Amino acid sequence: MSETRVHLSKTEPAAYQALDAFSKTVGQICAANGIDDRLKEIVMIHCSQLNGCAYCVRIHVDRAVAAGVDTDVLTQISTWRESGVFSDRERAALELAEAFTFISEDGVSDDVYDRVGSVFTEKEYAALSWACVSINAFNRIVIAGRYPVPPRAQAQA
Repeated sequence: MSETRVHLSKTEPAAYQALDAFSKTVGQICAANGIDDRLKEIVMIHCSQLNGCAYCVRIHVDRAVAAGVDTDVLTQISTWRESGVFSDRERAALELAEAFTFISEDGVSDDVYDRVGSVFTEKEYAALSWACVSINAFNRIVIAGRYPVPPRAQAQA
């Protein structure tokens, strides 16, 4: 991953700043509509995992830990369907995250829409949908630019 690519946030900062502002607005929409940081970050991590975006996974794992998500939950996000650690709300949000991330395959199918809609209010559904749109946009920027994800510095004993 040493190849240098165009860094969109540096080359055209106005567009990146607009996306960042959009992301902040989405965060406010989530908070105002009952989507707590824990749930939002689980969705952000899963979209980023599905897209293969290590940079965004790292950022959102750090934010998830700050929001109280423990290691057991973090390690099972990618296998949520087989795991018993997720609530009905988390499972519905993870399913919606998959539908949005792979939207070109089936769109958001009626089955997914109905299942997710039976768990969330319209406002919650909209907030989570915007969160998926936001993180998928960031994933594409970061992956295309091959943003580096170096090892973290080891703590000195």
